[in-house]
Amino acid sequence: MTNDFQDLYQDIVMDHNRRPRNYGELQDFTKSSEGFNPLCGDQLTLYVKLKNGILENISFTGVGCAISKSSASMMTEHIKGKSVAEAIVVFGAFRDMLTDNVRSDFPTDILEDLEIFSGVSQFPTRIKCATLCWHTLNSALSEQNIVITTDDNNR
Repeated sequence: MTNDFQDLYQDIVMDHNRRPRNYGELQDFTKSSEGFNPLCGDQLTLYVKLKNGILENISFTGVGCAISKSSASMMTEHIKGKSVAEAIVVFGAFRDMLTDNVRSDFPTDILEDLEIFSGVSQFPTRIKCATLCWHTLNSALSEQNIVITTDDNNR
């Protein structure tokens, strides 16, 4: 990571950590799911309001490290108003960006500002922090009704 990119990453992550967007429980949610990262102690509950296949509203509550909290904040901003199918595509692109060490050409048109997390791929234990909210979203949308933990699979 270049110094300028690293500075930008730190500024954005710290801003979303200090002032997370869409933080708090939705009163009229239609789906929810819980996530837990025992390695870092991140805990998250995600609330989604779906209407006609569109993520009309989304929020989260919980505690966690700066990466976990900022990833959840940016995720909620990015997917609010998208269809479930679009959200799943973004989830796949985000996960691939962090876990596919061979590729370097990630779909920036899909990821947009989320690309700021690309440097997390250099720190395997932190990948779980950044992807916890995404796996929790996937659980809520697929109605698995289980608590997602980062120990469940390779994140």
